[in-house]
Amino acid sequence: MTNEELVEFAWGLANSGHDFLWIIRPDLVNGDAAVLPPEFLEAIKGRGHLASWCPQEVVLRHEAVGVFLTHSGWNSTMESLCAGVPMLCWPFFAEQQTNCRYKCVEWGVAMEIGHDVRREVVEEKIREVMGGEKGKEMHRRAVEWQETGLRATWPGGRSYANLHKLVADVLLSGGGNKSS
Repeated sequence: MTNEELVEFAWGLANSGHDFLWIIRPDLVNGDAAVLPPEFLEAIKGRGHLASWCPQEVVLRHEAVGVFLTHSGWNSTMESLCAGVPMLCWPFFAEQQTNCRYKCVEWGVAMEIGHDVRREVVEEKIREVMGGEKGKEMHRRAVEWQETGLRATWPGGRSYANLHKLVADVLLSGGGNKSS
């Protein structure tokens, strides 16, 4: 992202009135260092925490997390769904646009920020997810996806059974070196 987009996200977060954790990697801003205005840092004192890294999966599973702002990569999508957390999407490239469409349109667990990032839009989307009717429905659906994932991975679940079949077919049968 550009530093201008970073600043728009920053003020959207600050103006939403919600507490937040924001991971700002050193390479987040395209070709430059991320620079946030001192007024922003003052505005978020006591309710916003900035860091350069976090154990994302652990954070997403924390009960205090209400929404996850993501580019919509597949790993982040799966981690968020497994944690039952709805998402705000800002896809860039590769499979991110497809993942965003599924999350927003098909699964009902996300909203897209849009390409032209503006603080008012970011603020509005955060407020909607955190307390609006659409946000409540997104939370409900995200929890349904979490429960589906848990059922699939527990003993007797489809994913559990498929993994054990894979191990038996490939690893326990001589490494899968069957000739056709």
